[in-house]
Amino acid sequence: MQVSEYLPAVNSLKIALDMIFVFIIVYVVMKLLRGTRAVPTVVGIVLLALLYWFAVAQDLVTLEFVLASAIFYLPILIIVLFQSEIRQAFIFFGNRLRLPLIRKQNDNMGKTIYDEIVLAATTLASSKTGALIVFERAVGLRNFIDAGVQIDSKISYDLLVTIFNPATPLHDGAVIIQQERIAAASCFLPLTKNPSISRELGTRHRAAIGVTEGTDAISVVVSEETGLISFVEDGEIRRNIETKHLRRLLLKSMNVSLTSSNQKAKKKLKETAANTINETETEVTVG
Repeated sequence: MQVSEYLPAVNSLKIALDMIFVFIIVYVVMKLLRGTRAVPTVVGIVLLALLYWFAVAQDLVTLEFVLASAIFYLPILIIVLFQSEIRQAFIFFGNRLRLPLIRKQNDNMGKTIYDEIVLAATTLASSKTGALIVFERAVGLRNFIDAGVQIDSKISYDLLVTIFNPATPLHDGAVIIQQERIAAASCFLPLTKNPSISRELGTRHRAAIGVTEGTDAISVVVSEETGLISFVEDGEIRRNIETKHLRRLLLKSMNVSLTSSNQKAKKKLKETAANTINETETEVTVG
């Protein structure tokens, strides 16, 4: 290929890449803004821009002067109004564009630990004991950990069940898992402001969604009203999760191999599930 033929091909490739990148950015922004309180604000900004264009086109000097003064402060206004959406966008790109070679591996966090967590969630669900467990990933949760009661303890079934016991002072709030350990308990998290969230969801579920909107953390919630287990990631909640499915979601989200884990933990999990079923059948028979 001659140079004269090569340059148009390079320019066409640049144009195609330019369009692809613009499409990706617009798509991500639209996806992040969909169903949030930012949508009416964006509509207002667009209407303000159209009004300014109309004032310039019709030579409305006074209106143009007022709108031009307002537009001067528009970048600062956008940062203030959309700070949570901007932060979420950076987190989104940071997580999706991270190279596989430098992606943090969590295989050193034994799969037995997740079995302990799933077992605790199953036990708490069987007794309809409310619980909220948050897992830190790439984005640190140090500000929430410092505001809670710091524990820094090994993860265990007994400790998790004890923490969320309504008779203990630490049951209110979230437990944060950080680097293979329970970093803190009784942590209070920001509530989601997404207007599309069902009103059936209480404060615990809204906090679980809120922390995953501002960070890349994931959350496991146990409802004290229904005993259902929910899984939250990227602001999306999945309700009524079964035990096996919960374990699979945790391992996948934490980038841990989905192979079989410690047999003792699995046996303990099956025994607890069987006991839960027997207790339910006994209650039905007595009733």
